[in-house]
Amino acid sequence: MKRVITALILIPLVLVLVFLPAQWQWLFSLVVAATAALAGWEYLNLTRRCGANPPKVATLAALLALFGAHFAWPDSDHLLAIFGILGLALLVYCTFFRPVEDVIADASASIFCLLYTGLTLIALPALREPPYGSSSVLLFLFFVVWTGDTTAYYVGRALGRHKMAPQLSPAKSWEGAAASVAGSVLIAGALLGLATLQQAPLDSTFLSWLVRVCPEAILSYPDEVWYWLVLAVVVNVSGQVGDLAESALKRSAGVKDSGVLVPGHGGVLDRIDALLLAAPVLWYAQVIHQRF
Repeated sequence: MKRVITALILIPLVLVLVFLPAQWQWLFSLVVAATAALAGWEYLNLTRRCGANPPKVATLAALLALFGAHFAWPDSDHLLAIFGILGLALLVYCTFFRPVEDVIADASASIFCLLYTGLTLIALPALREPPYGSSSVLLFLFFVVWTGDTTAYYVGRALGRHKMAPQLSPAKSWEGAAASVAGSVLIAGALLGLATLQQAPLDSTFLSWLVRVCPEAILSYPDEVWYWLVLAVVVNVSGQVGDLAESALKRSAGVKDSGVLVPGHGGVLDRIDALLLAAPVLWYAQVIHQRF
């Protein structure tokens, strides 16, 4: 019940952010940056259970600076350069302000945090903007991941017999994984169908008003149907791998949940673990598809 109530609260808030007018893009980026910072804080707590003691303030400052840099210079070449600069800055910080015997562990944890909860989630604001994204693409990402996660959870509990990775996540089954892929493909097909209906002549007063007030709310998937259905499978599998990767990190730290901020789901990192791989995979797929 906690999972359901939390979802009923969070999903509408996320949808509002997705369909904000273009001039409010800064608010979407700010919320994603705050989410990344919370997830990063939880990750740094996990590393402390493994013997590292990374500088939290310096790491989170670097993470927020990464988002600020992306907002100011959204070009990917700038982003990779700034990521490298911030990573080196964290190394220098640990070199001079951490005990010498802890430098490797602390610097590694800090820089990986910048990558794992920072660079990955930069894909969300990037996917909201042309030329590789839009509000429709971002909605596609969220619905494919959410539907896959929900389907896997309930089908796995009811029908799961064959364990997928018992050492990492004992509750996950191959039956749940297969249902997750099927659910993601079905929701992708539903979004494509809805987009097709919306492209019909606007004889509806409501749709006409919606186009004028918030054109981002009109779905558009211009490529071939097969592309989006294959992409739904790729994004789903990436999300499932992301879920297992976060489970491996928690197992390594000896904890069940990364935190307690999200009722019924654990921590923020537990809630967004699938997105940490699914979002950058979708972004790279869009880049490759449009460039090649």
